[in-house]
Amino acid sequence: MSGGPLQLALREWRDRFRHPTTLICLAGTSVILAIIAPFDGDVLLRPLPRLAYWMMVVTTTYAAGLWVNIYILHHWADRLSRQWRLAVIGLATATCVSVLVWVLNGMWLGFWPAGTALAVYLAQVFVIALIVAILIEAVLQRITTAPAPRVGPSILDRLPLDKRGTLLAMSVEDHYVRVTTTKGQEMILMRLSDAIRETAATPGLQVHRSHWVATAAVAAADRKGDGAVLTLADGTQIPVSRRYIPAIKEAGLLPAR
Repeated sequence: MSGGPLQLALREWRDRFRHPTTLICLAGTSVILAIIAPFDGDVLLRPLPRLAYWMMVVTTTYAAGLWVNIYILHHWADRLSRQWRLAVIGLATATCVSVLVWVLNGMWLGFWPAGTALAVYLAQVFVIALIVAILIEAVLQRITTAPAPRVGPSILDRLPLDKRGTLLAMSVEDHYVRVTTTKGQEMILMRLSDAIRETAATPGLQVHRSHWVATAAVAAADRKGDGAVLTLADGTQIPVSRRYIPAIKEAGLLPAR
């Protein structure tokens, strides 16, 4: 795994945008909007140009809105509560999409509403932006949460298939969690506390504010000052802070002295 947080966010945006379900939903939403023809689209455009117009608008606005979502999650994930985070993401996404549609309509149709007409127009765009985002997010959420046979902790479902080995450890880096398995490492945009909740099927311990280890992965443990250092089966060394020493002693990883 290579690349900084921005590259990881860009990869996440690209992978999600290219998801087959996303593409199907974008196409379906474009067809529906072409049929409904808001903004007097049936008067301004014939059927095929109208469909092309809505495909451009839906695809462009979803791409922009998705990037706004990922950007905010990357920069503010640990600064806001879940409720405020959702509110900020929703407002920022809808605002971005509304402005973008206004510009696209002006460039494509020569339609630049002003005054009261602009307020009504932006309100309509705002509602459509929310509908598009909710529709696609709901479908993707349904796919990612669909029940499937589980052979390991749910955190592994977030990893690429070639990285889904036995879980060894997790460590915090910026707003990301580096997940280490027997098949490699991957960075995931989430909080460590949330990641730990997804390790229920694997016995393990948080040994530091920034580190969690699977107990079966610990090959050696050594005292170091008030803390300790755990050496994993793959040679990775994980620091243990003083407050977690009792926990690793209780787990039998560090003999009492």
